[in-house]
Amino acid sequence: MVSLKERLIFTNKENLRPGEIPSISVYGENLPEAWENAVLATWEFGTLIPTEYDQPEDPESRDATMMITVASPLTEPRIHKDFPDGLEGLAIYTQEVVAGVHDARVKEGGWSYSYHDRLFNWPGVDGWKNIKALVGKEIELPRVDQIEALSKKLAQAPHSRRAQAITWNPLNDAIHHEPPCLQRIWCRVVKSEEDLYLLEMNTNWRSRDALKAAFMNMFAVTELQKQMAQQISEISGRRVEAGRYVDISDSFHIYGSDVRKGEMERFLQRIGKLEFERRTYRSDDPVVLQEFGFAAEKLAKE
Repeated sequence: MVSLKERLIFTNKENLRPGEIPSISVYGENLPEAWENAVLATWEFGTLIPTEYDQPEDPESRDATMMITVASPLTEPRIHKDFPDGLEGLAIYTQEVVAGVHDARVKEGGWSYSYHDRLFNWPGVDGWKNIKALVGKEIELPRVDQIEALSKKLAQAPHSRRAQAITWNPLNDAIHHEPPCLQRIWCRVVKSEEDLYLLEMNTNWRSRDALKAAFMNMFAVTELQKQMAQQISEISGRRVEAGRYVDISDSFHIYGSDVRKGEMERFLQRIGKLEFERRTYRSDDPVVLQEFGFAAEKLAKE
C-alpha cells in the first residue's frame, strides 16, 4: 500500500498536546483518491474523542479538522466503490442536493432540512415556520435563491470574493438535534487559458462522517459545481468549467461503532489488496449507468 507521505498527507499532529484535535490537509487528483486519503489520514492521525451517538460498547471516534483538495473533481474515475449506500443511493442523493427531488419531505415535516432547500430557498421551509412562529402571524418575505445570486455575481465579476451561499439558520439550527453539516459554499472564477475560465469551489462543513457520508457529499456538491459552471457560462457568454474543489471539515470523524463493527477494517483490507482501478468506477461505466438509470426510474414514480 502507498505510504501516507506518498499520498500527500500533511498534519500538525506531532506539535499538539495529548488529546488535541489535529488539522490535516490531503490531496487527490480525483474524488476517490482524495476521499481515500482523507479517511486514511483520519484513521492514522485523528484524536480519540467520544460522540453524542456512542453506545456503551463503542470505542471512541477518530476525529480531525480536515482540508481535502481535489485537483480535478470531474476527472475519471469519479466514484469509489467503498461508500456505503450503493450507486442507486448515490444517484438519488445527488438529485436531492442538485435538483431538490425530496424537498417536499421538509414541507411535510419528515426532514428537518435539505441542502437544496437551504441553498435555493433560504432560509428554507423550516426556517420560515420558525420566523412566522416568532413574529406570531403569517408573513410573506422574499426567499433567496443563493445559487442563482452567486452565479450572477460571478458572471458579472469573476474575481469577486463575495460569492457564497450558506445553510445555517440560527433560529432552527442552534437548538435542533440534527442541524445541517454543510455550512457554506464559496466560489470564485479564475482565467485559465485565453478562452477558458474555471469555477473554483470551497465548501465548509461543521461535521462529517468520514467513512459513510463524506464521499457522497463530495460527489453531489461537485455535481452542483458543474451545474453552476454551466449556469455562469450561459449568463456571461464565457467558457466556464469546473476547477479545483476544496472541502473543509471542522470535525471529520470515523465513528467508534464502525470500528467495532469491522467497517474500517474492511476498508483498510480492500485498499491493501486491490489496485486503485479495482476500487473505483468511472462514471460512464455500464454498471454505474444502469444503477443511475434505476434511480431515475424510482424518482419518476414518486
